[in-house]
Amino acid sequence: MKVEAIGVEGMPEVKEGALLGELIAARGEIVPGDVLVISQKIVSKAEGRLRRLSSVIPGAEARKLAAMLGKEPALVELVLEESSEILRAEGGVLVVETRHGFVCANAGIDSSNLPEEDMVCLLPEDPDASARRIRREIPPRLAVVIADSFGRAWRLGQAEVAIGCAGLQPLDDWRGRADAHGRELAATEIAVADEAAAAADLVRNKNSRVPAVILRGLDRFVTAEDGPGAAALRRPRSEDLFR
Repeated sequence: MKVEAIGVEGMPEVKEGALLGELIAARGEIVPGDVLVISQKIVSKAEGRLRRLSSVIPGAEARKLAAMLGKEPALVELVLEESSEILRAEGGVLVVETRHGFVCANAGIDSSNLPEEDMVCLLPEDPDASARRIRREIPPRLAVVIADSFGRAWRLGQAEVAIGCAGLQPLDDWRGRADAHGRELAATEIAVADEAAAAADLVRNKNSRVPAVILRGLDRFVTAEDGPGAAALRRPRSEDLFR
């Protein structure tokens, strides 16, 4: 068994309204069964999810949190607008649950790889819907994963995770199956979409200008239907031991 990761090079600067599937398909050799992993940043750019901090008017809560955390008040205002709940605000860190249900720092808002200093990028409004839309722009029987860098509880560093996907089985449930010694597995669920996102990141870096990667060899997880999306990876609040 083999998995290949192939960076898609030569992508132009993405503008609002760009058809990402078509742009990528024109620059990468895609075959049935491939998984196309796309950076959240270019999806957000194509969907017009960029904001100028100078255009944001921070409210009282944003100014209070900004002073406490040493952050830009306008940025904090955007984080609050994109969040359903503040989970931690200490040590210069603002951890929230976004309106999508993601738990992350600053609601996933960042300013890297943007053309202007005053600009920040928000997450797509509905990453699973974005993945389904892009999938319709590329040849049939392919999967799409939208990936973003998240910190992780218990671990240092960031890793790419799937915030949206279509046409891919996001979880491979091994509960009730046997391991190599015949023992029944009780808790094992493989986060296929997250592992695809992380694998793709190994062939690019933050300044490589390679916002899309083709993964080949995962066709056993590619599905005819769009499927439940990355929403299936979110842990229910009742199982969240950190709250």
